[in-house]
Amino acid sequence: MEQVNWGIIGCGDVTEVKSGPAFNKVPHSKLIAVMRRNAEKAADYARRHGVEKWYSDAQALINDPEVNAIYVATPPSTHLQYALAAIQAGKPVYVEKPMAMNVSEARQMADYAEQQKVKLSVAHYRRELPLFLKIKSLIDTTAIGDVRFADLKLLQSSAADLVANTDENWRINPAISGGGLFHDLAPHQIDLMLYLFGSAKHWQGASLSQSKAHKADELVTGTVTFEKDILFNGVWCFNVSEPDAKDICTIYGSRGSLSFGFFGNSLSVTIDGATETLNFDPVAHVQQPMIEKVVRYFSGKGENPCDAGAGVETLMLMDSFCRKQ
Repeated sequence: MEQVNWGIIGCGDVTEVKSGPAFNKVPHSKLIAVMRRNAEKAADYARRHGVEKWYSDAQALINDPEVNAIYVATPPSTHLQYALAAIQAGKPVYVEKPMAMNVSEARQMADYAEQQKVKLSVAHYRRELPLFLKIKSLIDTTAIGDVRFADLKLLQSSAADLVANTDENWRINPAISGGGLFHDLAPHQIDLMLYLFGSAKHWQGASLSQSKAHKADELVTGTVTFEKDILFNGVWCFNVSEPDAKDICTIYGSRGSLSFGFFGNSLSVTIDGATETLNFDPVAHVQQPMIEKVVRYFSGKGENPCDAGAGVETLMLMDSFCRKQ
């Protein structure tokens, strides 16, 4: 595959800036078709982004002979359906996070891709951002010594709910999202812990819906022991007071620590008592570094930057924290 000609299934908010424009900015990559069930919105997206074709039917886009790769960017409830259809057509798939509604669906997707020998990558794109590449480099070179544990807190007030630009806020509807804001945000964080520390050995967690304002969990906790006996503890809460909101993860080692926000652009590095703050320029299209790696993988020129196994393991931990298995 010399040229990757993309078709997007679900050209909604996430594709406006974060991902969509990047497909035309990566070498040997072009966005040639988009799909949304609302034909008017699909046509509007295609016009604004200079895309040649638009569809209101996903199978029609998949069947387009000029499209040779599929980006599934719908809400999680249809990830499996569309990914399986694309795999059946023999077209490699880049699927948004979370990979599926639950770990069972994720395994089904991964197994089918392997059975059909079709390439599948998961959009855990933060692992390719400069901030997290620097963190991985510092850990891999033992700059802070041997890692002991990581502590994460993502706290938001109920007033900070992410609102999807649809008829309802699907992000807090478990029937569409698989859960609540935890399912929307935690895949980034849990995947990065796996990326940094390797596979999980032991894990446990708990979840609660305290306000009963909707069906989604508002408080989730999780503890993981990784293969090198590194302990991770995470707390996600979406109903604290606004002054208590925070996004902070600290990784402690035998010589120092790394502190950062998952949704920020700075890193505090402490080694032997001396602290330095590193700032990183925001990436205009946050998925572009990952998309570049995926294009290389689909073209046979590089490794898979985030394989199905990573998506499956992330959902396995999430489901366990939320007592789904």
